[in-house]
Amino acid sequence: MQEYLRKVNYYETDKMGIVHHSNYIRWFEEARLDFMEKYGYPYDKFEESGCICPVVSVSCKYKRPIVFGQAVKITVRLKEYKNAKHKFAYTVIDSKTGELHATGESSHCFLNDKGRVVALKKINPEMFEFFEKIANEDSIKTEGEI
Repeated sequence: MQEYLRKVNYYETDKMGIVHHSNYIRWFEEARLDFMEKYGYPYDKFEESGCICPVVSVSCKYKRPIVFGQAVKITVRLKEYKNAKHKFAYTVIDSKTGELHATGESSHCFLNDKGRVVALKKINPEMFEFFEKIANEDSIKTEGEI
């Protein structure tokens, strides 16, 4: 599990002064890319290998509003991993109070340069091992938190 810190920008708020719901999905992507980079496998490395990981689905449950200037901590963990697909889980927490503001998930698959779903182990063993490593580390941390 990794944490991504972020301060809310004014342009991300709506007329009511709260963060517009669409921004949470953007934050999930920012946090996910940061997560991959912190693990030493930035997304451009995926693309260079001829493999991409498009979003298949994404969801967000909003618990409390977030406002301009508020700092949030977005935690990311690899929730599920199979050879051709994976799922990340997110929590958005106030960095000062620890209050939960949102939770979410995004599902992804692996595609080759022709846009076909592929088994990662066959086309990119190094990337397969990378995801295995993250899955093992995240499952150990998750079990320890329960």
